Amino acid sequence: MTLDLNTLLAILAMAAATIFTRVGGLVLIRYVKIDERRRTAIEAIPPAVLMAVIAPTAFATGWAEALACAATAIVSRRLPMLASVVVGVATVALLRAAGL
Repeated sequence: MTLDLNTLLAILAMAAATIFTRVGGLVLIRYVKIDERRRTAIEAIPPAVLMAVIAPTAFATGWAEALACAATAIVSRRLPMLASVVVGVATVALLRAAGL
């Protein structure tokens, strides 16, 4: 197996961009006053990202995936991200096992 120099540079650039984004957010948030409106907006980000990731699967596959996506969307409003993912995975597994 060989590693192309362009591939290595692309991987390193993506890693640097990821680290810069995460660290930059932590540094910049120190200078922002978090009022209730901003807190609500920030708390809405994880469920929105979760739905953006799983929605294409729900519309491109069968009923089991679509129903699991709906279940995940519902529980993501109240449960933490990891618990929401667990509910979605469990739902699709149970629905597939039931033959749907």
